[in-house]
Amino acid sequence: MAGERSLFKSIGSNWAVTIMTIVMTFVLTPFIIHRLGTEAYGTWALITSITGYLGLLVLGVPMASVRYFSEYVAGNDRRRLNEAVASCTGLYVAMGVMALVLSGLLFVFFDTTYAIPAGLRMEARLSFALAALAVAIGFVAMLPEAVMAAHHDFVIRNAFVIGILLVRFGVTIGLLVLTPSFVVLAAVQIIGPAIDFTVCWLLVQRRYGGVRIGLAHFSWDVVRKIFSFSVYVLVLNAAGRLALHTDPLVIGATLGVSQIPYYAVANNFVVYALEFIVAIAAVVMPTTTRLKTQGRVGELRAIFLRWSKIAFCLTMIVGLFLIVLGPRFIGWWIDSTFEGPAGEVLQILMISSLIFLPVRGVALPVLMGLGKPVLPSLTFLGAGVLNLALSLVLARPLGLAGVALGTAIPNVLFAAVVLTLACRELGIGLFEYVRYVVPRTVLGALPVLVALLWFKLGLAVQSLIGLVIAGTTVCVLFALMSVFFVYRNDPYLDLRSEVARLVVRSR
Repeated sequence: MAGERSLFKSIGSNWAVTIMTIVMTFVLTPFIIHRLGTEAYGTWALITSITGYLGLLVLGVPMASVRYFSEYVAGNDRRRLNEAVASCTGLYVAMGVMALVLSGLLFVFFDTTYAIPAGLRMEARLSFALAALAVAIGFVAMLPEAVMAAHHDFVIRNAFVIGILLVRFGVTIGLLVLTPSFVVLAAVQIIGPAIDFTVCWLLVQRRYGGVRIGLAHFSWDVVRKIFSFSVYVLVLNAAGRLALHTDPLVIGATLGVSQIPYYAVANNFVVYALEFIVAIAAVVMPTTTRLKTQGRVGELRAIFLRWSKIAFCLTMIVGLFLIVLGPRFIGWWIDSTFEGPAGEVLQILMISSLIFLPVRGVALPVLMGLGKPVLPSLTFLGAGVLNLALSLVLARPLGLAGVALGTAIPNVLFAAVVLTLACRELGIGLFEYVRYVVPRTVLGALPVLVALLWFKLGLAVQSLIGLVIAGTTVCVLFALMSVFFVYRNDPYLDLRSEVARLVVRSR
């Protein structure tokens, strides 16, 4: 029970970071769009989408490092842990150099392919260079985080991350007030990883005696071992970019950069919903590796089912709100011109996310933690390629909605395949999974759907106060349904007891 509560606590701290990020995005996005204008914001979204591909040079090493670090920490093998840390350090430095070299080729592609408005061209070139430099610096910044994840030290790290986010938020607002240019956004991308690495490195030195971040224990044997796993994670990361971050490239080439903001605003909701669910994955994967190493397969099955249902519940409550009232929220949040096009994209993406997100958040990291990366990685890559192809085909006849459909359909297919693979590896029948996770959650969500439709059609809410009241109402309603119906007599989570315990502790 203590271990399970520690797991909840770690995931809760990850959620705190995600919520803080979402709140800051809520404030920053309309501020940035109005300060820069739609063309400049669309150009910046295009730059981040292209330079984001430099991140693929990380070759899956972060996920591989967490897996092997966790294995060595669980086995109390400090020597092999230091070898792995040193080897990853060397790899990150090499990858940063490669990123700077390849950024030149991507710059030529960006500068010759897209019709950037003349008044923004010089600013765009400088911002591209800074964004590429930020990616290169960001590689080595991942290392201390992996060490802390392997030690399951999520809470203290996330407390510092929230502080860093607040600093970045303040710097962004202040600089944009002084200079409304997306060069400012590129510069902030460099400042963030630098602060993050410094703080986390100091925490590692202070908390884990004997762990050294450097090149002294570099080992080619360890590098080969990491690559044997990380090559599949590279495929997974490439597929993730194709699935969620390539659409601005398609839109810029087919519909023009001025259309990118409408899609980007809607896609941000999906990305942050994914981050909220992936906060579970960040803890589930090293936990899976530890339980497998210790031979505790029964606990692993329970964790898989328990957190799959939790992820589905969270996706359902967020997804239903965004499907029904999301377009109106966008209209209030940005302006009324965004409600129609961005709202339609949001609805299409969120319907598919009801299936995609729970699998991406739990089933996929379980497979990676078990050391079974091949099939899920190749499946995700196939889905990403299909996404790109469908988006290109559907963009011109259907516009932004076609691009959204090109993303939604492959994501659902990916989820179906990966869920089947995870159930098979854990010896859980697919029907058993569906029977535990789906029916009560869906039935418990029906009153929420009715309430949302009443707020939309009956009360016709438009204002922020009305939207907040609607969101609060459905959250309370779903919480009550969860306690008294969805998790009533649940074999894997006694939610009523947990709530009672929290109430007693609060007193």
